[in-house]
Amino acid sequence: MKAIWNNKVIAESDKTTVVENNHYFPPETVKMEYLTKNGTTYTCPWKGLSDYYDVVVDGKTAKNGAWMYQNPKPEAEHVRGKFAFWQGVEVQS
Repeated sequence: MKAIWNNKVIAESDKTTVVENNHYFPPETVKMEYLTKNGTTYTCPWKGLSDYYDVVVDGKTAKNGAWMYQNPKPEAEHVRGKFAFWQGVEVQS
């Protein structure tokens, strides 16, 4: 799987975890130079608190284009520290 924004691969892995139709990429497969934590959070009833990141490539921004659960609830432990993408960031095989 690849996550692509503005024609740049920002994450690539063959070991993503799929939850609710979202591919969660292991942190070591994400090019963190393209992500900026922006202070936006969301609390999922069963996964817990997530942090959002803007995805920025060559001056083009996908606001809240990535999210990650740093300390998920026990039932979502399998996504701890992994990144998922949306808001125009294309995830493809």
